[in-house]
Amino acid sequence: MTVSLHHSATVLFQGDSITDVGRLAERDCPLGNGYVRMAAESVTSGRPDSDITFLNRGVGGDGVADLRARWREDALDLRPDVVSVLIGVNDTWRRYDSGTVTSVRAYEDDYRAILTQVRDATGAQLILIEPFLVPVRDEQWAWREDLDPRIHTVRRLAEEFDAALLAADGLLNQAARAAGGAEAIAGDGVHPTPLGHYLLAEAWTALVEL
Repeated sequence: MTVSLHHSATVLFQGDSITDVGRLAERDCPLGNGYVRMAAESVTSGRPDSDITFLNRGVGGDGVADLRARWREDALDLRPDVVSVLIGVNDTWRRYDSGTVTSVRAYEDDYRAILTQVRDATGAQLILIEPFLVPVRDEQWAWREDLDPRIHTVRRLAEEFDAALLAADGLLNQAARAAGGAEAIAGDGVHPTPLGHYLLAEAWTALVEL
């Protein structure tokens, strides 16, 4: 499935630090320095007549409940035509570094709520990016017990909401094998390297058409 972008569309990227990538810290870089900026540049490259607006509202550290709490201001009120969401790895990470558990049921309920709200309020087309983990430490393999059900949830929601799906977990883990190790794709297993961001942007761009 692909998402159609008309020449004056507003495209909103939402998520955590993987989407943020400096957009909050650097005033002159509102799209951040990761896959969002790369995807926007790829889509508009060679299209001088394009008037597509790209917005990044990723916030480092966010889980899905945080996203839901700020959804009106940072999504609905922006009246987007396309909404791209990448959220979930912090819901897993906090279980292992601070003992804060977000059940898969709660994750699904919050995720479904934000998708329902944006669909009903704006009719926006949706792109859902799987949360991912490219383990660089042995103990990170245990995280898969918590993360994998969230990935499955995103796949089910993509089907339920007729959204385009970016299967990022498999993509980046395969890329790690090809690149000679996980550190080439995500230095800490979670945050992509420039190559990891490039691969995400490339896969994202392949899901849209003008």
